[in-house]
Amino acid sequence: MFQNLIQLDGNILIWIQENVRNDVLTPIFKFITHLGDSGSIWIVLSLLLLVSRKTRKVGFAALLALLLSLIVNNGILKNVVGRTRPYDAVEGLRALIGRQRDLSFPSGHTGSSFAAAIVLYRSLPKKYGVPALVLAALIGLSRLYVGVHYPTDVIFAAFSGTLLGLLALKMTNGAWDRWILGRSKK
Repeated sequence: MFQNLIQLDGNILIWIQENVRNDVLTPIFKFITHLGDSGSIWIVLSLLLLVSRKTRKVGFAALLALLLSLIVNNGILKNVVGRTRPYDAVEGLRALIGRQRDLSFPSGHTGSSFAAAIVLYRSLPKKYGVPALVLAALIGLSRLYVGVHYPTDVIFAAFSGTLLGLLALKMTNGAWDRWILGRSKK
């Protein structure tokens, strides 16, 4: 069963390489994938949200979500699972960007993107939240397109990132009045 999943993962990447990659999409997906490098787009958005008092709590929650994703997905799971990158394991697969320094499972780009995006989606008006989720999904898909992650890396990371974003919201909502605003619940 597990071997069949691994083979399906590789077959999907080869199919993308042979049927989806093209001269128009490649620069677009390379740009999108690099937006997620080190969570940079999400860090910038979160810091911008900290500027206004109205969105400060959202910015804090998004930064917390990014930190949780870094710890859980990149710090713990990547090292426990130890999955090699697909371009090192799938015969004929060519990565479109440089070699990655860390392991494959789960996708750190996707995990951090969904962690931050779910915070924005749940906390901001939909005209901002929906594009955040779309960008997170595009970053996840871009990791498949450029050949640096397996589909299961991306799917799991979207799931874990979503859970970590929800956890960050819960933690922030529970602590904000007590610690940040100095109010106690009576």
